[in-house]
Amino acid sequence: MDFALTEEQTAIFDMAHAFGQEHIAPHARAWEAQGTIPKELWPKVAELGLGGIYVSEDWGGSGLSRLDATLVFEALAMACPSVGSFLSIHNMCGGMIDKFGSTETKEKWLPDLCAMNKVFSYCLTEPGSGSDAAALRTRAEKTNTGYRLNGTKAFISGGGYSDAYVTMVRTGDDGPKGISTVVVEAGTDGLSYGGLEDKMGWRSQPTAQVQFDDCLVPLDNLIGHEGHGFSYAMAGLDGGRLNIAASALGAAQNALDITLTYMGERRAFGKTIDQFQALQFKLAEFETKLQSARIMLRQAAWKLDTKAADATKFCAMAKLMVTDNAFEVANGCLQMHGGYGYLADYGVEKIVRDLRVHQILEGTNEIMRLIISRQMLADRG
Repeated sequence: MDFALTEEQTAIFDMAHAFGQEHIAPHARAWEAQGTIPKELWPKVAELGLGGIYVSEDWGGSGLSRLDATLVFEALAMACPSVGSFLSIHNMCGGMIDKFGSTETKEKWLPDLCAMNKVFSYCLTEPGSGSDAAALRTRAEKTNTGYRLNGTKAFISGGGYSDAYVTMVRTGDDGPKGISTVVVEAGTDGLSYGGLEDKMGWRSQPTAQVQFDDCLVPLDNLIGHEGHGFSYAMAGLDGGRLNIAASALGAAQNALDITLTYMGERRAFGKTIDQFQALQFKLAEFETKLQSARIMLRQAAWKLDTKAADATKFCAMAKLMVTDNAFEVANGCLQMHGGYGYLADYGVEKIVRDLRVHQILEGTNEIMRLIISRQMLADRG
């Protein structure tokens, strides 16, 4: 068993980290204050091949593995978890189209997606169906020329900002088998947005409700087959959970790195605070939490890449463990700064605010516990 990254994987991490430190980190606080990410950033991201990480090279993507992707998002989150996570959502959409779309569908969407000429958002959650995603109510009525959509999506990263929305809609009966996936382009008649949400973290990501009122989309905007949308969504969430975990890990690692530097500079009672054993023990605990989380994450990514039968359970375990550990470490790093940790200038309080949502989205950590325990019971027989 080899736990080492390959030379190529190390190069992928270093490339993403260098890009984040140069093009994202210096602007993260300003973008948070502005509540948006400049769209000029995305073509630069695409030049590195990060606009279509999972998309095959035939369609302009990079064709990277899920493990490779976790390295990208861990590295980018060291600059800003909000920006890195937004890119992961765009890539989840690309992976879904590449995996389940027809040749015609891929031709229509993937070149612009990979070049990031169009930014994609993902619309699953609704005001009345969060954890119970199969209960979604947004209806797509089939017409002679396409689908007429009516309904509301909630908590949509990129709502009113993105150029296209991969949307889960109900084309059939109640339950998961009545759900399909369509792409709705910005500017479509009947598509509108709510006001921007005032959030605790991820503030550089514009987040809003997405509203469909007799919104007409062409038939060829359907992804895959009618009635298969829920299975597409669940398959996408396995990878999405890994990315959210990787972003949490990268941000927490950054918080720990900042704290290590601070402790070597801050003096109390005649010596730097890194000389106090109680605080050294805290550092040891934080390091252990992050390293164990990293191993769990990469094992889960390997499981997903190799199509292991228990990949979904491992993705849930990784999401649960990594995001909980990451938030605990970031919050502990803030505490190690004392009052200075509460100030924006030191960079840790933003990480704490950003990481709180990683325990909620892509399935709350309570839902992760359900997935894990139910699989355990099923395996018991």
